[in-house]
Amino acid sequence: MDWKEVLRRRLATPNSGPNRKKSEQELKDEEMDLFTKYYSKWKGGRKNTNEFYKTIPRFYYRLPAEDEVLLQKLREESRAVFLQRKSRELLDNEELQNLWFLLDKHQTPPMIGEEAMINYENFLKVGEKAGPKCKQFFTAKVFAKLLHTDSYGRISIMQFFNYVMRKVWLHQTRIGLSLYDVAGQGYLRESDLENYILELIPTLPQLDGLEKSFYSFYVCTAVRKFFFFLDPLRTGQYLNLDKDHNGMLSKEELSRYGTATMTNVFLDRVFQECLTYDGEMDYKTYLDFVLALENRKEPAALQYIFKLLDIENKGYLNVFSLNYFFRAIQELMKIHGQDPVSFQDVKDEIFDMVKPKDPLKISLQDLINSNQGDTVTTILIDLNGFWTYENREALVANDNENSADLDDT
Repeated sequence: MDWKEVLRRRLATPNSGPNRKKSEQELKDEEMDLFTKYYSKWKGGRKNTNEFYKTIPRFYYRLPAEDEVLLQKLREESRAVFLQRKSRELLDNEELQNLWFLLDKHQTPPMIGEEAMINYENFLKVGEKAGPKCKQFFTAKVFAKLLHTDSYGRISIMQFFNYVMRKVWLHQTRIGLSLYDVAGQGYLRESDLENYILELIPTLPQLDGLEKSFYSFYVCTAVRKFFFFLDPLRTGQYLNLDKDHNGMLSKEELSRYGTATMTNVFLDRVFQECLTYDGEMDYKTYLDFVLALENRKEPAALQYIFKLLDIENKGYLNVFSLNYFFRAIQELMKIHGQDPVSFQDVKDEIFDMVKPKDPLKISLQDLINSNQGDTVTTILIDLNGFWTYENREALVANDNENSADLDDT
């Protein structure tokens, strides 16, 4: 058979020969064979799976146990070396002075008053000469961030230099705080922060006159404020409230806080919900209490007070809980010879101020969103605060009159 006959037969039989169309199953089988071939090659062969896994870099190291002293020391030393390296990456005083000199040399006239300016072209030139440590500051993003209304498209040299200084200072502080992270987990425990502030006190000029006997009070106050707002208050007041000088506050002693007009009902809730020792409050618990009352516009403070007002632990305030606290205000008004105010009127005012999503329930988020949380909580827990709210118009008018009298004189 000659080649012409072979060609004719192949053309007459499309499913045979090298050019035939492959079936769907054959294509899948071929694809699987190729995948198996290349996957096995990449993995190093099916029989070498363990060897392959050994080539993956280790990314997790367990924390050493308490009895593994050597491993603990190694971890501490490696963290110290790491932080030292990070510290060396920051600009030192000499490098900052050099940066200021370069910026001043490349300023772009005209000046705005006494303020030197620099355009983007000169900004980049300074970046090239300032050295690798400064590279992160000389970007288009930083320039645009500091660019405001200059008609020549320039930024203030002083503003830029202050920006660099703040960044350097923040990184220095971060590294300094990290040195007190004993566990090396990226956060500070209360005891870690106490150690940091205690060692910081001698370097603070504002505390030159602070007696060492008060160091512990200052440290506790500062640390408590950090922890309250992130997850110096009146230390003397705490000592004055502590009449029996046992270092703790009873409910009766705490009742003299401020203007001594908080209701007993509210104080009962404080001692029910807050951590106490044999029915008395320690200094740390007192600081939380004071921080909440003195910062009632802040979400963290409102959350603290809301928990006390939510007597049924339902996650919202209803008419019952509002009435529960306001009855104590009415009792105090009677004691002080004031005409009691109708709860119905107060309740309507509170709901009008807050405008909750549910017309019968006030949630914590409702209080925060209304920007009236401080007013609402004051009305419910403090007679003096309620009286000030009720007479707000008369007080404003009186202030205006006093201002007018001062102007006349």
